[in-house]
Amino acid sequence: MKQADIIQQTRCWLESVIIALNFCPFARREFINQRIRYSVADTPDLASVLQQLADEIAYLEHHSNTETTLFILPTGLEQFDDFLDLIDLGDQLIDDLGYRSIYQIAHFHPDYCFDGVEPDDASNFTNRSPWPTLHLLRESSLQKAIEAYGDTSVIPDENIKLARKLGFAKMQALLNQCRHTDT
Repeated sequence: MKQADIIQQTRCWLESVIIALNFCPFARREFINQRIRYSVADTPDLASVLQQLADEIAYLEHHSNTETTLFILPTGLEQFDDFLDLIDLGDQLIDDLGYRSIYQIAHFHPDYCFDGVEPDDASNFTNRSPWPTLHLLRESSLQKAIEAYGDTSVIPDENIKLARKLGFAKMQALLNQCRHTDT
């Protein structure tokens, strides 16, 4: 699949799920202002993926006009457990590069499943995406957004309630719609 198609599917998901359902109240502004970078890993090789993740952190360091990066991993991490291992390695990479408290990683996967939750629970769609994706966030920007928003502790619970209200079939349909988006 072409990188442009992968990015288009990710943009569709961001707009029609994350923003439209207000799963992340901070995403709309950055999406509208085109301050989100979309980067697609070009290999399933783990060492290369980690190098590309380091390159994305360096990119953010040198491009303050880019607020955040969605690092999309179309091959090699189809299994959710493998993806969880990558998250741990990504967090370790942030520590090794000296960027703890500067950047953090949020994560999304087509088969995302919260610990202790059944795979067919609609709540999992709060973190399901068309492709395995690492979201690099600037902690300083996140902190400012949180301060402006107020009590953010309610966001995950509200998202879960909404996803469950919409139901598994509706949430799956929204995700499928983005997987079949043509560029």
